[in-house]
Amino acid sequence: MQPDLKSLQIDKSLKSTSRQPGTGWAKWWIIGGVLLFACLGVASVVYNRLNPSFAVEVSRLSVAEGGAEAATGSVILSASGYIVAHHKIQVASKVVGKVAWIGVEKGDRVREGEVIARLEDDEYRAQVQQAGGRLTAALARLDELLNGSRPEEIDVALANLEREKADLQNARVNLERTERLVEDEIASRQAYDDAKARYDAQVARVASLEKTYQLVKVGPRKEVIAQVRGEVERARGEMAFAQTQLSNTVIRAPITGTILERIVEKGEFVTTGFVGERGAKGYVVSMADLDDLQVELDINQNDFAKLGAKQRGRIRIDAFRDRSYDGLIAEIAPEANRQKATVQVKVKVEKPDEFLRPDMNASVDFLADKPSATEKAQTTKRVVYGPPAAVRRSDGSEVVFVYLSGKAVLKRVKSGASTPQGLVLEEGLIGNEEVILNPPPDMRDGSKVKIKS
Repeated sequence: MQPDLKSLQIDKSLKSTSRQPGTGWAKWWIIGGVLLFACLGVASVVYNRLNPSFAVEVSRLSVAEGGAEAATGSVILSASGYIVAHHKIQVASKVVGKVAWIGVEKGDRVREGEVIARLEDDEYRAQVQQAGGRLTAALARLDELLNGSRPEEIDVALANLEREKADLQNARVNLERTERLVEDEIASRQAYDDAKARYDAQVARVASLEKTYQLVKVGPRKEVIAQVRGEVERARGEMAFAQTQLSNTVIRAPITGTILERIVEKGEFVTTGFVGERGAKGYVVSMADLDDLQVELDINQNDFAKLGAKQRGRIRIDAFRDRSYDGLIAEIAPEANRQKATVQVKVKVEKPDEFLRPDMNASVDFLADKPSATEKAQTTKRVVYGPPAAVRRSDGSEVVFVYLSGKAVLKRVKSGASTPQGLVLEEGLIGNEEVILNPPPDMRDGSKVKIKS
């Protein structure tokens, strides 16, 4: 047994000789790689903590060329009111009828003369046809009178006259014969009286046909021609009126503008007079030229003396506070409102755009008169405006952070007066930069930033 157990012992000399070459260096390479990656991870965490990424909101700085009034605003009075269309038109129908077609919607822009609706026109076409028939008849009657009697009519009148003359000659012979018979007491006195009556009647007929023949030769009287001329003019007037009524069934845009409201639908009845809400419609659409807008203001009487004709102002709307428009007073009411103690003033918007809508809330900052050309040339400078939320105080000075390629770049500035256009930034910026709003306290120069979606 013992020899067998001894044979099972490990030979230590064989352990050192059996190790493969290079296996010790591989272990140390693996350990070093793991430690390197661990160090890089720790360094990344430390770097991210020391240099955090901020999600921010930015605003672009505005810039203007101006003198002292641009820098300070020179606002002498501010007032609020509403945007109104200078001329708002309710397009009505000139005739009564049922809507057959309407081709516009609210917000559509139409040109002057463009067809916006049509009414059923069957009745008006029939009236045109009737008026045309009356005019044709009157013209034919006038032509008949102007052309006079035809040769055939004159021949007929002459033939009738000659026939009656022949009858007159026969009546004369019969009368003479009867007279001799009476003298010879062959015929009675009654026969003579009858022959004498027939002769006298025939004389009258011949005289009448003689006058008729002369009238046929001369033609119609000028008074009759004048009367028929009047009938022709009346028929022409009826024809023109009927055609006008027919053309009025086509309703066209009176100006170039925008449809503000569509009142009727196909099949509804429109009329020319004032009606209630449930009856026929009094007009088809309302429209206005949105390139001609004004701001309607009620100015307190105590402030009215500050304003004058053509006073300039800066217009802002509540819906888009970052936009402004130039304007000037275009209309001042000739009388004040006693109950409100105000005077209505309308300010014309000089260059309106698609952002403006009638009935929007608006405010006007009236500016002092502009300086002379010499004064303006002496004081003109570039003025940069920025939001007050972008300015932060640091170490007793004012700074802003400019967004540039995903980083916050610190700029020292000097702010000036606060104006309706924003805070005047007198030094440090040139304008049009994107500045970070409400920068966090731990933001530093070079901090990584990204714009909020």
